[in-house]
Amino acid sequence: MTSHDDKKALGVLLELTRVLAEETVLERSLQAITDAAMELFPGFHCSVRMFDEKRAQLLSGARSGSGQEHRPITFRCGEGVVGWVAEHNEVAHIDDVHGDPRFVPAQKQGFAIGSIIALPLPSASEVVGVLAVTAPEAGAFQDADEMLVRLLANCVVPSLERARLERLAVTDHNTLAFNQRALWPRLTEELERARLYGAGLSVLLMDLDRFKRVNDTFGHAAGDGVLRIFADRVREEVRRPDVLVRRGGEEFVLIMPHTDRDQAAIVAERIRQVVAGTPLNVGKGVLIPQTVSIGIATWDGKETAQELEGRADKAMYAAKEAGRNLVVASASPTPTPSPTSSSSSSP
Repeated sequence: MTSHDDKKALGVLLELTRVLAEETVLERSLQAITDAAMELFPGFHCSVRMFDEKRAQLLSGARSGSGQEHRPITFRCGEGVVGWVAEHNEVAHIDDVHGDPRFVPAQKQGFAIGSIIALPLPSASEVVGVLAVTAPEAGAFQDADEMLVRLLANCVVPSLERARLERLAVTDHNTLAFNQRALWPRLTEELERARLYGAGLSVLLMDLDRFKRVNDTFGHAAGDGVLRIFADRVREEVRRPDVLVRRGGEEFVLIMPHTDRDQAAIVAERIRQVVAGTPLNVGKGVLIPQTVSIGIATWDGKETAQELEGRADKAMYAAKEAGRNLVVASASPTPTPSPTSSSSSSP
């Protein structure tokens, strides 16, 4: 059973409201919401899931509490308790999930669920996401806890909708990465944050090799599929704070806060291998082999955002010139070829 100090709860909600009023980045707004929930319900798990652009899936926006070392689970609309809440626009307060047909046990979830409260997050006349708080034991939540979760949701909806709309304005709708409009503001923001806290900052410039051939051979719909799958594979290999931007065409920038050159090289090589390792399934039985050339630049503590991105860009072109399917770090004397590299010199 849970109990709450009214003054503490009020303080948490007021502080969350203040933070959300100042925060315009959707990801950080979502994280502030789940972190606040953990202050109200210590030891449990909280998540916010938001609909994708097609309203087909509920994607993890932020999580706090137990199980964060495991990859988040995606639900289709109508699937599981979260999907049911989104589909019906109703609250689910379940004392024992194992006796409820809406609950779908998930492998590798990383934490136990015995009871749950899940609420829809509305915008105008439609649901845009779901806020869920879970406990490992059955019967953990009282009616007062449900009211507290409702208050939490009511506090966040206006600010969350503002941040969501601003996020959509700078989103590439095909890959769900940030679009080019977001590149300089986000990179400048992270650079200033690195300057303030003395933290590392690295940038990966990633360019899909011979992408024009994909469009020419398989058509632009297949090319869009390749871009989507590439972005998904990158997201699976990076951390929540890392920022993926589609710079244009087949070029992507990955902004990596708190990351030095060696750490960036490890991530870049992992991305290169996962892209080259398995052909991309774009549907209708079409499997497209794809590789990526990656340039790395780590902030020197002085250069501008444009200079940092420019060094990453030069390193990427060095990878192209050296044979593609390579990772090259800025200022490295010579790139180390991969055993699977191609010797062709065409873009």
